[in-house]
Amino acid sequence: MNVGILGLGLIGGSLARAYALAGHTVYAADSDGEMLSFAMLSGAVHGVLDEKTIPDCELILLAIYPAGSAGWLEDNGKFIQASSLVLDCCGVKEEVCRRCFPVAERYGFTFVGGHPMAGSHFSGFKYSRATLFRGAPMVLVPPRFDDMALLQRVKDALAPCDFGSFSVTTAADHDRMIAFTSQMPHILSNAYIKSPTALSHKGFSAGSYKDLTRVAWLNAGMWAELFLDNKENVLFELDTYLASLNAYRDALAREDKETLVCLLEEGKRRKEEVDG
Repeated sequence: MNVGILGLGLIGGSLARAYALAGHTVYAADSDGEMLSFAMLSGAVHGVLDEKTIPDCELILLAIYPAGSAGWLEDNGKFIQASSLVLDCCGVKEEVCRRCFPVAERYGFTFVGGHPMAGSHFSGFKYSRATLFRGAPMVLVPPRFDDMALLQRVKDALAPCDFGSFSVTTAADHDRMIAFTSQMPHILSNAYIKSPTALSHKGFSAGSYKDLTRVAWLNAGMWAELFLDNKENVLFELDTYLASLNAYRDALAREDKETLVCLLEEGKRRKEEVDG
């Protein structure tokens, strides 16, 4: 199979490595020409994804920022064969699907929104690996929910990634959930580490500190775009969290142990409820 990949960061680079390792021919495009050359030297990429090679690709994976992915498809949709399958790997779905579904309909190929739930706090091709997606969930937003043949086609096309599970949802539900499960943790971690106390934490921190601060190391430009693309959902989660924090703060300020115990017990019970 000929596979086209737009973007050779952590996600795109890992996709390229996975498909190349499985014996497929990989064409790629990246704004960094040196990185593209390095990916070709490493064997993860076999050629450049351009107007000449796009028609040869049976599968195209878009792995750059949402606006860039949608813009690339709008510019290059006319080169894609009607028999081809295109998936994006962006962190938000409403904006991407709103722009990409009409392009696919116009030119006759199939587009499915996708979000591989895997990653790292490190970014870039040098941190990519063929096993990044092994066992990870993959979220899909298809144009139709009753097309079981399409869903099987997507699963078969993504087989080299070795995903552990597939979920099917709408673009709106995806963005609502991802604001809580992914975008909020990055904001919280990034804000938490700004305490002046963090400068002298060594020798006083263990697992809880490491877990909470891991994703403070992030790609600021990418995450800012994702937050803005999903602004209303992120604002809802932020407002909810701030209200909860204020409840804890008020109990502490009043030295109200009873209320503080109740708040902590509520959080513990909620953790048990959501995780089983």
